[in-house]
Amino acid sequence: MKKMKSLFVREFSEGHSVKVTPEVSAGYDWVINGEGVATRKWDGTCSLIEKGEISRRYDCKKGKTPPVGFVPADNPDPITGHWPGWVKMDKFNPKGDEKFFVEAYKNTFGDLNVIPENGTYELCGPKINGNPEKLDKHIFIKHGAEILDAPRDLEGIRQYLADNNIEGIVFHRNDGSGDMCKIKRVDFGFEWNGKTTKR
Repeated sequence: MKKMKSLFVREFSEGHSVKVTPEVSAGYDWVINGEGVATRKWDGTCSLIEKGEISRRYDCKKGKTPPVGFVPADNPDPITGHWPGWVKMDKFNPKGDEKFFVEAYKNTFGDLNVIPENGTYELCGPKINGNPEKLDKHIFIKHGAEILDAPRDLEGIRQYLADNNIEGIVFHRNDGSGDMCKIKRVDFGFEWNGKTTKR
C-alpha cells in the first residue's frame, strides 16, 4: 500500500501547522468530479493480511537498512527518502507489541486459524495511538469498509469534518487503478486526538 497523498495541496509552517489550499493535488481531479467513493479514515496502525498472515507497516527512514523480510510497498520518497513497506510477523509466536495484532485478529475473525479476506486493515484499540477511536478492545477494520456520504469540494469537506468527529476521509477511485487520496481533520486545524497540527 503506497503512502497516500492529500486531496488538496497543503502548505506547512513551523511546528507542522497546516494550511489547506483550494488547489487540488495533481492527479486527483477525479475526486472533485465525483468518481470513486468516500470512506472513513480510521486512526490506527496500517496492516496487511494475506492468506491469514499478518504484516505490519514499516517505514524505513533515509539512510537506514530495512529489516530482514522487508517487502517494499512503494519506491523510496525522492524528497524524504522514507521507504514504506511490510514486515511479516508470526501470529502464533508474537513478540513485543505484536501481541496487539494477534488480539485484534482473534477479536475480529474469531480464531487464529481463520483466513479472512486479503487486504489492508487498520489495527485500532486501547494500546494504539492513544486510542483516539475510543475502542475497548483491539480490532482490525478493513480499509474502505465504511462508506461516507461526503461532499467533494473544499468547503463542503471542511464542514463535513467539522460536523463529524472522525480522523478524516479516504477517497478510493475504484477503477482498478488503486488510486486513493486523503483529507484529515487536522488539515483544517480541527482537533483530533488532542492535536490540531500534522502528526
